[in-house]
Amino acid sequence: MLEKKLHLGCGRTILPGWINLDFVDVPGVDVVADLNNCASTPLPFEDDSIDTFLASHLLEHISNTLPLMQELHRIAKPGATAVFRLPYGSSDDAYEDPTHVKQYFLQSFGYFSQPYYWRADYGYRGDWLTEKITLFVDRAVYENTPISEIMNDVRKYRNVVLEMVVETRAIKPIREPRKELQIPPRIEIRMSN
Repeated sequence: MLEKKLHLGCGRTILPGWINLDFVDVPGVDVVADLNNCASTPLPFEDDSIDTFLASHLLEHISNTLPLMQELHRIAKPGATAVFRLPYGSSDDAYEDPTHVKQYFLQSFGYFSQPYYWRADYGYRGDWLTEKITLFVDRAVYENTPISEIMNDVRKYRNVVLEMVVETRAIKPIREPRKELQIPPRIEIRMSN
């Protein structure tokens, strides 16, 4: 069976072999849908039908992320992967674009899983396990710097991370909202030219 891959918020970057989805109907877009409206308008896909998701510089534009992530979970096959590329929350890139409405940090993606809701229930029923977060930093600044020093700078300063790539996996059925079920992601640092 052919793998179904969904490119979310594709814009003008049309990927061959993918289902290209955007809220604007431009040439190459296969599905037109507003990802901010997932709470009221389901995406036009069957349950458990998508194997792979890619969202490159999309999530920071979405104001209603929990309904979106729950809807993606609905259409994801068990074990489906989703990769998100986005600006790191403490970078100017996260704030300068007036269409960016949310900022994301190392712990942000944990809230797309059930174990992070051990103290409160907001009705979210998706469960994405964050497996790996890659932080891209400037090679000219950090090439021979120990990882511990880079991570210290990430926590203390702005504009250290040039881009963040988050790799997640759909957990089905969803886990219980218990703190002890939280699994920290692997954090990697990569140099960018």
